[in-house]
Amino acid sequence: MLVTHISILPRTVLFLAVSSLLLTPALAMADVGPPPIDSRHFKTTEVTRHLKDLDAVVVTAIPLRDSYSDLNRPVALLAGERLDEVRASSLGETVAVLPGVQSSNFGPGVGRPIIRGLDGPRIAVLNNGLSSQDVSTVSQDHSPAVEPFLANQIEVLKGPSTLLYGSGAIGGVVNIVDGRIAEAPVGGFNGRAEMRLDGGDKHGNTNMFRIDAGNGSALSVHADGVYRNEKDYDTPKGRQVNSFIDTKSGSMGASFSGDFGFFGLSVARFHDSYGNPGEPGDPVAGDRGSWLRLHQDRYDLKAGLTDPWGEASALRFSLGHTQYDHIEFEGNEVGTTFGKRASEGRVEASFAFGGGWRTAFGVQGGDSTFQALGEESFVPKTNNKSIGVFGLAHNTFGLFQAEFGARGDQVKYDTDNGVTRNYHLGSLAFSGDLALSKQWRLTLNVDHAERAPVEEELFAKGPHIATLAYEVGRADLKKEKANQAELGLVFRNDWSDAKVSTYYSRYGNFIYLVDTGSTWFWDDGQRDLPVRQWSQANAIFHGIEGEATFHLAKNTSGSWDLRVFGDTVSGRLKNGGNLPRIVPARYGAELRWEDAGWRTSLSAKRYEKQNKVAVNETPTAGYTMVDAHLAYHIDVDSIAWEVFFDGNNLTNRDARVHTSFLKDDVMLAGRNYTAGLRMFF
Repeated sequence: MLVTHISILPRTVLFLAVSSLLLTPALAMADVGPPPIDSRHFKTTEVTRHLKDLDAVVVTAIPLRDSYSDLNRPVALLAGERLDEVRASSLGETVAVLPGVQSSNFGPGVGRPIIRGLDGPRIAVLNNGLSSQDVSTVSQDHSPAVEPFLANQIEVLKGPSTLLYGSGAIGGVVNIVDGRIAEAPVGGFNGRAEMRLDGGDKHGNTNMFRIDAGNGSALSVHADGVYRNEKDYDTPKGRQVNSFIDTKSGSMGASFSGDFGFFGLSVARFHDSYGNPGEPGDPVAGDRGSWLRLHQDRYDLKAGLTDPWGEASALRFSLGHTQYDHIEFEGNEVGTTFGKRASEGRVEASFAFGGGWRTAFGVQGGDSTFQALGEESFVPKTNNKSIGVFGLAHNTFGLFQAEFGARGDQVKYDTDNGVTRNYHLGSLAFSGDLALSKQWRLTLNVDHAERAPVEEELFAKGPHIATLAYEVGRADLKKEKANQAELGLVFRNDWSDAKVSTYYSRYGNFIYLVDTGSTWFWDDGQRDLPVRQWSQANAIFHGIEGEATFHLAKNTSGSWDLRVFGDTVSGRLKNGGNLPRIVPARYGAELRWEDAGWRTSLSAKRYEKQNKVAVNETPTAGYTMVDAHLAYHIDVDSIAWEVFFDGNNLTNRDARVHTSFLKDDVMLAGRNYTAGLRMFF
């Protein structure tokens, strides 16, 4: 059996650690080093206030390490104050504030990103550029083993940029950057801590801390931790039974860095327990529902050389190993055990050539073994090996920027029952950016991408409660192919920032679950499950997304900004019929005000009714979410303090997520509040 049980960051220890950081200003009385992204950590720099202040942040998921404002590709970024305001218990909910990005939902403990209507094995979730190596793509009730509260920044890649990460990134990439391994010297002792308490229809608390320290010349060390405890939440219709979350996560890292580059190691541990609100049991009768306990140990090694082949060149190496296990409980009885052992390595080399060309080349390889044991072990033990090579080149020709990219992959599966599948994949991409004037830019992105099926799609055979079906895979599935094009328009001047894009994707051999019309009796005939088979057909996705921020005023009354945003996507089979669980159209507005340490916002987001449904799928009603945020920031000596208050779903609307398999049984939380305290030192 692959499962191990190791205690992790007992809640008392973590609580005391966070409390001591918040209550002991003397801890921060040390020299400070280079500031991280959020300048509130340091009094010596100006506080960043607007989203445009993220322009100088380096996007690490791109090998050329361009700043956010210099990218001519569809990339979104969360960092600084904005990231603090939107952090949530799940990754999907955290990034869902971005245009074109929504979240799956299997209760508050599970939320994977959905990018332009695509999710699951088409969206790569990365931790510092390497896969999270969990089993969240195998089932909709499995949570990604990542912690948004420990992220320095979160990068979202769409379109051509995703080819850098291979088969599992055909729909998008979400990269969590936590800085556990410092790539530059850290001087003194700095970090942040946060305590927050939920109220209203939510009942829980989250506490976190982060410490970075170094001698300013070579050695840097890092430690962080999170403890989250959330009870069952309430909806406008009553208690959502079995919606609890209990998370403990922490890591340590150390590195040596200097003019030569850097070398470092880190170890992280993630422990998560959460309920399945779709299987609540019978609390009155003392019958506990279904719940899941997840554990992952992760070990990372990173190294880099600065200017090894002359100015503006770099060499980077990353190696990660994970040991992942989780148990699904039916009440107090063990139902199914999932385990995964995985190793992944990646090397990137970047160069600057004559004529303005900047290039990067790399190789990436992985080896993982997945196993499931128990009554819901619907996928056999499978070993997956993959190898990929990639390259990109960028140049500027007057007012026009161009970038070309290519990647080739080989993916192999071997099951313990003797089935072997091999896939050879190739991807090509082009990105163009034309400066029409000082304020206007026109962007064009086109690419061809290919994806290999994953274990569940190939080898599933058995009951799968997450999809409420008996799933049947197809070992003869072909590789998925996508031809995609995107046209964008960007406007920026002193009073506004705006961008809008429209995209069209044509998929060959698109893989999806189809209802066969048959049923299968489970639990001695107590449950009637529909039989669904993984199938392929040609499909088309198209949509539009955009946002604009207007700087309305900056005077004695403070700074006033208005942000408007929206996105819509359509997914259908080429020969007719809608694809299931496509996100609804969404639009909204947010008014922000800042002055003398105060920061507040009021927003409304409208999710339209989704009535473009697949066969045997039901429509989902629309709803409007009204949220508010208030924060006060003050600097005391070398410490920055921030008190904040959030209100969510202030109008107490009934809300169901169309992309959820549990939408008929599970609602989002009703009116709820969060109050908290942050410290930056």
